[in-house]
Amino acid sequence: MNGKGAYPIILKRTAEGYYVEIPDFDIGTQGTSVVNAMEMARDAIGLMGIDMEDDGKSIPEPYTNEIIRKEDDILTLVDVDFTEYRRKVDNRAVKKNCTLPYWLSVEADKRGLNYSRVLQEAIMNILGISKNTVN
Repeated sequence: MNGKGAYPIILKRTAEGYYVEIPDFDIGTQGTSVVNAMEMARDAIGLMGIDMEDDGKSIPEPYTNEIIRKEDDILTLVDVDFTEYRRKVDNRAVKKNCTLPYWLSVEADKRGLNYSRVLQEAIMNILGISKNTVN
């Protein structure tokens, strides 16, 4: 499944907030409030879904696993747009640490080079890709 889905989640009250069970993915997360727990569930489902896609696995359809809840639990749905989630995750900035000789750093600083941009362009050049081919 690629696109959108609404997955059932079970919120269980804890001393710190809420524990969230996500039956269709057989995972859990937690949040400090109902709203935070739902956001954390959406994030967990989104991450798990794109990881599964990257591994060549199918994303489970909603309601594929049995839902077992107690009387005090909150059963609700969380909507996830996997296409949009992938776009957000793929375009987030990731910090990488690199080293170069001091003399080269001095010369680059004198010319006002943007290290991040230079590194991005160099990596894309080496890989033979452009930003448009990745998105």
